Amino acid sequence: MNFLRNRMVVLGMVLLATLLLYLLLPSMRHGNMEPSLNVQRLGLLATSPPPLPNINVSVRTGHLPGDPPLFFREALPIDGAGRQILPRLQVVLLHGQAFTSKTWEELGTMALLATNGYQALAMDLPGYGKSPDSEALKRDQSRVDLLSRFMESLGVRAAVLVSPSMSGHYSIPFLMKNSAQLRGFVPIAPVGTRSYTPQQYQNIQTPTLIVFGALDTNLGAQSHKNLAQLPHHAVLKLDGARHACYMDKPGTFHQGLIDFLGKLK
Repeated sequence: MNFLRNRMVVLGMVLLATLLLYLLLPSMRHGNMEPSLNVQRLGLLATSPPPLPNINVSVRTGHLPGDPPLFFREALPIDGAGRQILPRLQVVLLHGQAFTSKTWEELGTMALLATNGYQALAMDLPGYGKSPDSEALKRDQSRVDLLSRFMESLGVRAAVLVSPSMSGHYSIPFLMKNSAQLRGFVPIAPVGTRSYTPQQYQNIQTPTLIVFGALDTNLGAQSHKNLAQLPHHAVLKLDGARHACYMDKPGTFHQGLIDFLGKLK
């Protein structure tokens, strides 16, 4: 009886050893040919760049009195240690119809500008966000005056104006009438570009970065065609991006914006 039991134990051990050998052979055969999945992942992590320092950027808010009163956000420039410094340039951020000044804060644009030495000012246009609407803004000149009031009240002397979509109702007339007050212009598929002649565009000397999404075949393509008549322009076309291209491709947009600002004198 013991003899039979011992044979059964030996047979079971042989079967177990055979099964283990069968399972291990494929790994042993391929082990020298390709790394495991964990090794591949570790390799990718090892070559990834280190994260950027996490600097806390304060964004303050305020209201400017007037008709209408204007709500705004501001991020002041800081150095790598988080200390406030003098601005390299002042950047005024407008917004499109579906957005407000908060968009630029949430997208990280204001913090990015501040940590690169730029003062960022984002306003809620009248009728959007926390700025009430006004009947006094039906004429181009009234909208030009509103932008002038905003800049003068906040001590902005030579701004870089960033203007997506609907905000072209404000920025394009301002460019035509007060281009000498702008250090740079960043139109992002703005409205209102068809209202001016080639000669009017060619008279503008403001450095301009024309931004639009490759998938925006309507307003993006149209504004690009018209704004390309400006004599000092560069183009940032965001592949795979729609009308609000800076939302679809924020990293590429931010890199293009910082590169453009760095070239301004």
